[in-house]
Amino acid sequence: MNIRRILANFILVIFAFIMQTTVFRVLDFGGISPNLLMIVVASLGFIKGDKAGLLVGFFSGLLVDIFFGTYIGFFALIYMYLGFIVGLFHAIFFSQNIAIPIVFITVADFLFGFICYVLMFLFRTKFDIGYYMITVIIPEMVYTAIVAIFFYPLILMIHNRIDDREQRSAKKFV
Repeated sequence: MNIRRILANFILVIFAFIMQTTVFRVLDFGGISPNLLMIVVASLGFIKGDKAGLLVGFFSGLLVDIFFGTYIGFFALIYMYLGFIVGLFHAIFFSQNIAIPIVFITVADFLFGFICYVLMFLFRTKFDIGYYMITVIIPEMVYTAIVAIFFYPLILMIHNRIDDREQRSAKKFV
């Protein structure tokens, strides 16, 4: 892995975390804000594969755990698994088409909300899943999908430029 790619991924995760916790908290609709870290994790997993999705997911979740989590590793594990699962589809689908990654980001955000419901509320005997779906999971999923329409092409452009630079520098030495 190239140092430029590592630095770009680090900056993307920090930028998404700062935007998610500051700007989009102000731009929330009914207390719901988009999950920008899920957009970054799913996008990088889809663009670069399961290993990149796993690593970016772990560090994104760890960042959320450190600042907002009750337990260290809870969100890191969820983001890591979702990044890995989305990364498995890297070899099957073409990452230049914007519709397929948006669907994967939306499904990953739905799974994130559902897993959080199961692990945080269902085990504490709060069985009102319909209310949680309508008020939290589905609005966040829609809001995340809308933001991902604008955010995914930016992530793809950054990684395409890094790939182009890597290919140009490899041609110099051949």
